[in-house]
Amino acid sequence: MFGEELGSHGRPPAAAHVAPYQARPGRRAIVIDNLADLCGPTKGSVKLPLRLFWSLPDHHFDLDDPDIRRWYYQTVLREASRAEDLTTYLDAGTLTGLWPELFLPRGVRRAWEEYHPALRAVVSA
Repeated sequence: MFGEELGSHGRPPAAAHVAPYQARPGRRAIVIDNLADLCGPTKGSVKLPLRLFWSLPDHHFDLDDPDIRRWYYQTVLREASRAEDLTTYLDAGTLTGLWPELFLPRGVRRAWEEYHPALRAVVSA
């Protein structure tokens, strides 16, 4: 591993790509290359940085509340601008479990399902 920069989890930084689809006007969706790199929190209170959530003064999300957890995932998927946003705040198992319930911009859903067909399969199941 000599010469490799390590990410926040002691591994090489995760790779992501910018999709040709929009997450919202003026921002294209970003998709992690490997779902296994999503190692974010699964419970408790999480504070999102201002660049990801600026709508309310309180940036804390209680992941133990199913409705709040769903809102949190929708927010991160829509607002992420780099791989670290995804790997720090999302968890692969939680994302897969929530995927059919998430209300996402069409571009975000399309980008993630094209790159990760397993997510599309979860919706079809």
